[in-house]
Amino acid sequence: MTTADKNISRGHFATKLGIILATAGSSVGLGNIWRFPVETGENGGAAFILLYLMCVIFLGVPMMTAEFIIGRRTHTDIASAYEQLAGRRSLWPLTGWAGMVCVTLILGYYSVVAGWILKYALSAVTGQMSQVSDAASFFTHFSTSTWEPLAYAIAFILLTHLVIERGVQNGIERFSKLLMPLLFLLMLLLAVGSMTMPGATDGVVFLLKPDFSKITSDVVLRALGQAFFSLSIAIGCLSTYASYFKPDVNLIKTSANVVGIDTMVAVLSGFIIFPAVFSVAGAEPDAGPGLVFVTLPNIFQSLFGSLPVLGYAFSLMFYLLLVLAALTSTISMHEEVTAFFVDRYRVSRRLAATYMSLTAIVLVTLCSLSFGPLSDFRPFFGRGFFDAFNDVTALWIMPICGIVLSLFVGWRLPQGLVIDELTNHHTLRYPRWLFVSFFFLIRWVAPIAIAAIFLNELLF
Repeated sequence: MTTADKNISRGHFATKLGIILATAGSSVGLGNIWRFPVETGENGGAAFILLYLMCVIFLGVPMMTAEFIIGRRTHTDIASAYEQLAGRRSLWPLTGWAGMVCVTLILGYYSVVAGWILKYALSAVTGQMSQVSDAASFFTHFSTSTWEPLAYAIAFILLTHLVIERGVQNGIERFSKLLMPLLFLLMLLLAVGSMTMPGATDGVVFLLKPDFSKITSDVVLRALGQAFFSLSIAIGCLSTYASYFKPDVNLIKTSANVVGIDTMVAVLSGFIIFPAVFSVAGAEPDAGPGLVFVTLPNIFQSLFGSLPVLGYAFSLMFYLLLVLAALTSTISMHEEVTAFFVDRYRVSRRLAATYMSLTAIVLVTLCSLSFGPLSDFRPFFGRGFFDAFNDVTALWIMPICGIVLSLFVGWRLPQGLVIDELTNHHTLRYPRWLFVSFFFLIRWVAPIAIAAIFLNELLF
């Protein structure tokens, strides 16, 4: 059986549009719509955005392409991919295993946050949000209770499971073609609505007029970190999706398209949130993570006072947008480990998805209860399950896997193999400077930049 035949037998994306939308969905998530505005608000607005754009171009595109090379070359799960390319007895395959551990832990705490958002979305549908007088107390009471946040988080896992068990074409690709256009439509409607609010001009100026005096070494590293984490690079999700690519997919073009979509979503989220924030007296753009669950509900509440229909629609669309963004990300994380069980142990997709879903439910339970009954149980150097899972993935596994990925593709893989994948076995023509630039960025710039992010997050 040829490599191409193997790819088709285990599933593949049917269309190039499906590839772009599914892979963009893997990258687009709460990191774009929640973390990006938080980072932008805390690091000076437009100046931070310019740094971020430079980082996604010079770091994001080559790193994503590198991950695509590993996935499409092997047409298998991330652990087996490193084993095929480097040998089972080498240390390189540990990166694939680390990636699967990483996405499993992330799915544990990410689904808790996704469950919170699902609660807010349903509360917006029922009109409960319009009756909330104190958004901070509402969030605290809900997130620290025992059963309700856990039920919402498990519901989100089950939504993800339903997509995954349907397979690559009928599940991931079909739902991506539905969810991603809907996500863009909601974002455009919200951005237009936000920018027409009274006083919204100040928010637009905050996003478009750079104050270069705000740029410090820490801001540069924060922009690098946001670019790296928002694209979901190096933890195996992108390699897993690339393992379903057909041989004629242009990896560089696909990377550029996905990075472009991911960046557009991030910037659009700024045009949704900051005009709204600046339109309400007393709201601050640097409100931090509480922006989504405390600051914005207060803004929606103020809209209910003067324009109740507009406020209701704005609140509903915003939290539906967050639900869609979270779902496209949890699908890709779930699929990474599901693919491993299918490829390695030859079990059915339904059974493999069940293994992963049950594991995720256990971790979700621990993370959710760490805000309630287990809030005083802090076995990880004074950290509970939610914070510990977040720390070990974001501060350790992701940056280390990123460094290893760049070194592996830049130095360990034969240069001819990399060029074969970039050119689809020389059926695509690129100028020589592109290959020189790619190898320079992968071999030198990426590992140094990621190491700088790693040390900055670890030490400061």
